[in-house]
Amino acid sequence: MSQDNLAYVKEHLLHAAGVDESSIAAALALLTERKLDFGDLFFEHNEVKSIVLDDNIIKGGSFDIAGGVGVRALVGEKCGFAYSMDINAQAIKDACLAARSISQGHNCERLNITPQSLKPLQLKPLYVNDSPFFTLSQEEQVKLIQTANEVARSADPRVDQVSVSLSASHRLMLVANTDGTIAADVKPVVQFTVNTVLRSGDRRESGFASMGGAYLPDELLKDEAYKKVALEAIRVASVNLEAIPAPAGVMPVVLGAGWPGVLIHEAVGHGLEADENQTKASAFSGRMGQKVASEACTIVDDGTLERRRGSQSCDDEGTPTQHTVLIEKGILKSYMHDRKSARLMNMQPTGNGRRESFDCLPMPRMTNTFMMPGDYDKEELIASVNKGIYAVNFSGGQVDITSGRFVFSTSEAYLIEHGKVTTPIKGATLIGNGPETMQKVSMVANDLEFDRGIGYCGKGGQSVMVGIGQPTLKVDEITVGGTQG
Repeated sequence: MSQDNLAYVKEHLLHAAGVDESSIAAALALLTERKLDFGDLFFEHNEVKSIVLDDNIIKGGSFDIAGGVGVRALVGEKCGFAYSMDINAQAIKDACLAARSISQGHNCERLNITPQSLKPLQLKPLYVNDSPFFTLSQEEQVKLIQTANEVARSADPRVDQVSVSLSASHRLMLVANTDGTIAADVKPVVQFTVNTVLRSGDRRESGFASMGGAYLPDELLKDEAYKKVALEAIRVASVNLEAIPAPAGVMPVVLGAGWPGVLIHEAVGHGLEADENQTKASAFSGRMGQKVASEACTIVDDGTLERRRGSQSCDDEGTPTQHTVLIEKGILKSYMHDRKSARLMNMQPTGNGRRESFDCLPMPRMTNTFMMPGDYDKEELIASVNKGIYAVNFSGGQVDITSGRFVFSTSEAYLIEHGKVTTPIKGATLIGNGPETMQKVSMVANDLEFDRGIGYCGKGGQSVMVGIGQPTLKVDEITVGGTQG
């Protein structure tokens, strides 16, 4: 790596806007002329480029650049916040004056913050900076998605529709806090998706596949990975074209590795974010140290994983990300904290303070949340089921954090009959309660996988990238909603 992240971000984000350490120190000193519990300056520059092909035609493309600075001041549970899309000394000063007005504490000792006293955090950079962001030219990107379209259409004569999209983003952030620390992060992200529809007579079925992660666009070309995505989308659509209506009832369900971890993310992960527990809005509130899942379940949140969408060197408050064990062998061990929730609950921040952009407030959010692998082979889980469902992938779902109730729709699923995977099914929904379902996990396989780079998480009107994963696991019983009685 040619430069560490802090030096790189200073050069390309701050210095390019005429801001230096003196400007930051002066702003922090101005912010702390009022009595605060904590305050920070958050700088961001984000570039996003995308291109879409549909019906054999390039239907759209965009290149967006956004950035600015957000200033926050915390006093107890109160928060003052202001932001500017301009990064300059006057805009930063005005934002500091607006944010600090939340405090009426005029009689306080001004902190002696100087450029020399700013303490850079020693962080492990997760991403290299010495490659060009857009490693594929515009012509190469167009050729890539056109080729993926051709691969999909030539793979099956029943193809009716193909849609291909490619997006790449590059985010620089720097956060300076009133404790004198300063931290920075660099994050490139790529997402490539293929949607297909196959038709046989009057029946039409869809298939979806993707790849992506925190890396540069040329990763798509390695071993012609983008072509494999197109073929996978065709395979899923072909399976669904042969699927029969799903059965209904209470039965054992084997959840596939990877993206099915979205059930854990939604039904368990959100309930373990600290702000939901501080306000006692979560089904897990007040249950620290208690058994909330079966002994087969160990669930963690880890923002340090290389190449994963949810990872950062530090969170958006400047706290280093970490490996946080949330549930260990069924026992609730930790919530996910930002600085505010940690202070109010007398805990330590866990590196989970995240925000969509500079004009949003940070809040406790997941990074990469997943279940740790167990000791079984996947085949053993399937062989243990006489009659049930093998849910390989999901298309969407809904969760009520307070009650823990969830409903998830499968996008690829099969019957399990007498210990063997048999007929594909369509229209299956899984209905249950997150904490109760985790108590019924009886077997966990040793095949941990992560999602293929598509995870977004919404909360409080904000959307952030996340990683989702799990090994294959067996739930002894879930209510399956289907069209067969």
